[in-house]
Amino acid sequence: MIIGVGADLTDIRRIKASLDRFGDRFRNRCFTELERTRSDRKPDAAWSYAKRFAAKEACAKALGTGMRRDVYWRDMGVVNLGSGQPTLALTGHAAEHLARLVPADHQPHIHLTLSDEHPYALAFVVIEALPMA
Repeated sequence: MIIGVGADLTDIRRIKASLDRFGDRFRNRCFTELERTRSDRKPDAAWSYAKRFAAKEACAKALGTGMRRDVYWRDMGVVNLGSGQPTLALTGHAAEHLARLVPADHQPHIHLTLSDEHPYALAFVVIEALPMA
């Protein structure tokens, strides 16, 4: 069963401007350590950060909270499965909110797709509740 759907389109130039202006303050406020490590290895880190930023916005929409109600940027982190497929790992209040949305006999599964075409980064999130086996 589908619990929530969210999409976000982020302007890569806006993220680049924030990185240039605020540097580590912006990185540390909005991104997990894993996301920072992965993005900073890229030739143009702003593209990677923009996709992750869009993923967090899309996830907050899929949770039905937006970026409020104690859901914080670092409570949502883009991670990759062994196959390389991206998904989101939720912690803190985001994880608590997700747990309230999923029926007791189900487990959450977060689908994430990311794309970019300069000057935009796109993320689409579907949160699904799967019956426990």
